[in-house]
Amino acid sequence: MKKALFNWSSGKDSALALYKILQDSEFEINCLLTSVNQQYQRISMHGVRVELLEQQAQSIGIPLDIMQIHEMPTMEVYENVMQQTLEKLKTKGITHSVFGDIFLEDLRKYREDKLATMGFEGVFPIWKIPTHDLIQEFISLGFKTIVVCVNERFLDKSFVGRIIDQQFIDDLPENVDVCGENGEFHTFSFDGPIFQKPIDFEIGEIVYRKYEKPKQESSNTACDTNDTTAYDYGFWYCDLIPK
Repeated sequence: MKKALFNWSSGKDSALALYKILQDSEFEINCLLTSVNQQYQRISMHGVRVELLEQQAQSIGIPLDIMQIHEMPTMEVYENVMQQTLEKLKTKGITHSVFGDIFLEDLRKYREDKLATMGFEGVFPIWKIPTHDLIQEFISLGFKTIVVCVNERFLDKSFVGRIIDQQFIDDLPENVDVCGENGEFHTFSFDGPIFQKPIDFEIGEIVYRKYEKPKQESSNTACDTNDTTAYDYGFWYCDLIPK
């Protein structure tokens, strides 16, 4: 079997992709790799506490490897941390890196190009599967996930803190992908076939946050985008409190 790491975001796409790759006899998943905001000790972009991330990994039964990342790092800083992490994992015989990406071509090419320079190959278990099919499969398999972050450009505050079910899907505006593949929303998966037991939490405060535009136009950040209006919008976060 080929040894692989799984890029774990804690959300629904990761959960479904992990479910599928675990059924593939070609690969052995050796660890879950997650980037964490070093300052706040929360999962990057998702805002989920590290304690809940650790509970996920324990329930899944796969070792967790955390990358500590400064808030809004430059691409150079992010890539240096990633390279150091992958070089360490390579010494353990890991040769493949698994992602839950669905249809963002540029992102996949970026990942594959960077991996190739370090002798890794990318694996994409749910690539090009229609997102409407993916979300229905996710629900039918018994997965449960809660929306922990929404981009106000696409969704209002009322969507954060909701469990994804058929009603949630029906309520989404037409311009929002049902899997949030364009960054419209992020989730935290807390139950389903990959978990030995559900992750227990309670819903805490809902907060609004807007990111500052980089002071230097050339300081391309790992969270940056070519969309010049990206910093005109904020995000609603739902804090999940471990029980």
